[in-house]
Amino acid sequence: MGKFWVAGRDAGRVLNHISANDVDGEAGRITYTQWLNDKGTLEADLTVTKLGDGEFMVVVTDTMHRHAETWMRRHIPGDAQAMVTDVTSAYCQINVQGPRSRELLQTLTSTDLSNEAFPFRTAREIDIGFARALCVRITYVGELGYELYIPAEQATHVYDRLVEASAPFGLRHAGLKALASLRMEKGYRDYGHDIDNTDNAFETGLGFFVDLNKPNFIGRDAALKQKAAGPLTRRLAQVLVKDPEPMLFHAEVVRRNGKPVGYVRAGSYGHTLGGAVGLVMVEAGEPINAAYLKDARWEIDIAGELYPAEVSLRPFYDPDMKRIRA
Repeated sequence: MGKFWVAGRDAGRVLNHISANDVDGEAGRITYTQWLNDKGTLEADLTVTKLGDGEFMVVVTDTMHRHAETWMRRHIPGDAQAMVTDVTSAYCQINVQGPRSRELLQTLTSTDLSNEAFPFRTAREIDIGFARALCVRITYVGELGYELYIPAEQATHVYDRLVEASAPFGLRHAGLKALASLRMEKGYRDYGHDIDNTDNAFETGLGFFVDLNKPNFIGRDAALKQKAAGPLTRRLAQVLVKDPEPMLFHAEVVRRNGKPVGYVRAGSYGHTLGGAVGLVMVEAGEPINAAYLKDARWEIDIAGELYPAEVSLRPFYDPDMKRIRA
C-alpha cells in the first residue's frame, strides 16, 4: 500500500476538498472515500485516517501511489498550510483478519480492543511487545479485522510476537490471492481493476460514500447532476456462478434472458459461497433495480458454455455487515 502523512493547519480542509466523503471528523477514525474529478468520475478509492488536529494518514493501493501523491499536491491551494510526506517505506502493514483476530491481538496489547472500547473504524496507537503500532479496525476481507501500521524497524518484532501467540487461535498466513477471493465474496471494489476513471460513484455502488451535504469538494456539482439524473441504467453488480465447478478469469459475458448486458471486470473463486464470483458492469438501457435483477434468467458465458448465475446489488456474503461489526 502507498502511505502518506498529510499534516498542517489546513490539512483537514485540503483533504475534505479533495475527498467526496467527510474525512475531517473526530480524531481516531478512519474514513473510506473516493476522490472525484470535475466530471464526477473516480480518480481514486482510498482511506483517510484522522490521527489528530491537522494530522492524517492517507492509504491507497500500490498501483495508485504516484497518482495519489500528485493529485494531493496539485490541489493544495497556495495559501494553505499543508504538506504531504510519502511514508510508504517507513511503515510496514500487517493485517490480522478473521473471527478470532481480536482474541489474538488482545493477548499482545494492554489496549482494550472490546467492541465497546474499539468499535469498527477506530484508529489508535497500541503497544505490541516493545513496539508501538497504529491499529485500525477495518477490513478488506469482510470479517472482523485490524490493520497494523508498524515502524519498519519494529515490523519483524511485531510479526514474531503475533506468530508466537497464534497457536491457540489457528492463525494462517494468507496472500493476495486469498484476499482477492474474500474481497470478491464481499463485493469490495479494487480501483484500477474493477472500477476506474470511466465510472462514477453511483453506478459503482459507492454513492453512499459521497457526502453531498458537504460543500465545495471536487466533483460535487457533477455528482449532484448524476444523483438527480434518475434511475441508474448502468450499475456494477455481483455475479455468482451456481455451478461450483467453473472458474472466472475476467471478461466473461453475462446474459439476461439471453441478451448480453455486460462482462465480468474481476473474478475469483468464492470458497465460502461455493462457486466462482465476480463483479460485472451491467449496462441495461433501462432502470436497474431489484425487480430487474429478480425477474430474469441470468447466465454467464465461460469458455463458450452458458452457466446459470445469480446477480445481486448487495454483497452475497454478510450483506448486513454483522461480522465486521461484531
